[in-house]
Amino acid sequence: MLPRLAAALSSRLPSGFSFALFSSTASSSSPSAAQQHKMSVKELVETAISGNKVVIFSKSYCPYCKKVKSLFEKEFPDVTPAVFELDERDDGSTIQEYLHQKTGQRTVPNVFINEQHIGGNDDTQAAFKAGKLAGLIKADPPARL
Repeated sequence: MLPRLAAALSSRLPSGFSFALFSSTASSSSPSAAQQHKMSVKELVETAISGNKVVIFSKSYCPYCKKVKSLFEKEFPDVTPAVFELDERDDGSTIQEYLHQKTGQRTVPNVFINEQHIGGNDDTQAAFKAGKLAGLIKADPPARL
């Protein structure tokens, strides 16, 4: 398609005038818009995890997400999780893709406490029943260098 388009256009240009077609494989020193978006998603996720005691990546309609949020609300009322409703964000699918790369978990909820990945609803509920969740919440976050 492009060679025919180039031939058609070049036959209509004045002599001495030329143009170039650029391929998508051209290298550039600056990141593409897609790369910048992924970098900003990575930065958003990492900042959320490092800046909050509890982070829940969720979807507003998900019953398992609702169970996890309810657990924190009921059992740890003094802790306010940072909740990211991925279905309500334009970058939600990209965040979920990054979380999959980071944790190996494809699903929500995706829970972090003091920068430690806990897992989904089943993992979080099991940690609560085993008494581990309270300890993780009470612990100080990792020291920053």
